Amino acid sequence: MHHSRRHLLRMGGAAASLALLGRCASRVATSASSLRSARPVRRLAPVDVAPERIIRRVAGLRPFRPAGFVVRAEPLGDKLLVHDYGHGGAGVTLSWGTAELAADLVRDSGRGARSAAVIGCGAVGLAAARILQERGLDVTVYARELPPGTTSMVAGAMWYPSFVYDRGHVTPAFLVQFERAQRLAHRRFQTLVGDDYAVRWREIYVLSDDPDNNGLPDYGLTDLYPARRALAPGESPFAAPRAVVESTMFIEPPPYLRALMRDVRLAGGRIVVRDFASPGALLELPEPVVVNCAGLGARELFADRNFLPIKGQLTVLLPQPEVDYAMESGRFYMFPRTDGILLGGTFERGVETLDVNPEAEALILAGQREIFAAVKAS
Repeated sequence: MHHSRRHLLRMGGAAASLALLGRCASRVATSASSLRSARPVRRLAPVDVAPERIIRRVAGLRPFRPAGFVVRAEPLGDKLLVHDYGHGGAGVTLSWGTAELAADLVRDSGRGARSAAVIGCGAVGLAAARILQERGLDVTVYARELPPGTTSMVAGAMWYPSFVYDRGHVTPAFLVQFERAQRLAHRRFQTLVGDDYAVRWREIYVLSDDPDNNGLPDYGLTDLYPARRALAPGESPFAAPRAVVESTMFIEPPPYLRALMRDVRLAGGRIVVRDFASPGALLELPEPVVVNCAGLGARELFADRNFLPIKGQLTVLLPQPEVDYAMESGRFYMFPRTDGILLGGTFERGVETLDVNPEAEALILAGQREIFAAVKAS
């Protein structure tokens, strides 16, 4: 399930779009180069949004905390406990960055530990395990669920830090940490581009009727959103009055998580299926360092009541290899993958059921059909 950013569906009795992040006044203004003379219209293959092409429906819960993710060290008996959880809709996106921050806390503790336990086998836990291994520690991953049973498996996984925090709840110190996590993660994902890890650069078209729309909100880190430009009138293949194109990375969770599990094992690590009922149960582990990457599971395990889960669901169509671009338009988005075309746009704050919402799907399909019916195909 993707992390849609600007306008998403909130499901109550009726569906309505919601701006979580809002528009930031400091967004980069459209440069003169963005408004250069029109280029030829790029011919895009439209998505065939037909109900008979649906191959699956998936839902998941984003582990959102209004105050943002937690990367913090504290004692647990005679062990060092390092938290790395609560990434909201950006677990895959920020995983390598917060893994580096967590590993720094292990290093700075001065314990000189040679082994560590990582709790959780999603994108965050596996990234933490690999970073610790690269820093010379023997690692065992303990998890209640393995892929494909983790939340990361149903992520849309565009590289974009969405649903990370609510503006009124964060501290300046968190925002510094957030920026560093973004930069570290973005750089690491660039080293994984290719078929092995199923990480790919793609263009995404951000559509709007707002003349001030300048693409995805960038938190001021414009260098992480390369090749951004507004399409001149007549240049866009879409019917929307405003279209901005930029490039970002997309990750396909099924092969990506399999590759990370392989890497953990090749580096000598173990992956053990085990559940923990309380923090005290962690004291039974032989490792002197425990890194908590339990995601939403940290709410019960460590009694963190600051979670506000956000449900999202995806409708997946048969693959269309000719569709080599992504699209976001208000509350709707489309991501192409080798295992299907992902259509999304739901945002159910505080809803914890994983049942598919048929009303939401009907709205998504209708909206996507309208968008792609107007695409100027070759």
